[in-house]
Amino acid sequence: MADTQATKIELPAIADIGAVDELRDEMIDALNSGDLEINLEKVERVSTNALFMLLSAAETAKSHNYKLQLSAPNENFSSALSTLGLESAFAPLMKG
Repeated sequence: MADTQATKIELPAIADIGAVDELRDEMIDALNSGDLEINLEKVERVSTNALFMLLSAAETAKSHNYKLQLSAPNENFSSALSTLGLESAFAPLMKG
């Protein structure tokens, strides 16, 4: 869906499952209508559950033939991926 403008949302500084749950409806709405870009630059802490929810959202996007991209990953987000060994799972989602 290259012709559609991606909906953009921000992951909050404390990205635990509760925070992502709050964004769930917004993410679902976006993924039902087009591409989604999630900005990660403000993330200070991210939980394992939140990471797996992002992977699930990416699968939902793929099933609708849309794209979910993650932009501006900061040191905190990247460190969490490294600690959990999830770099390769998230690599296809990274913008740029």
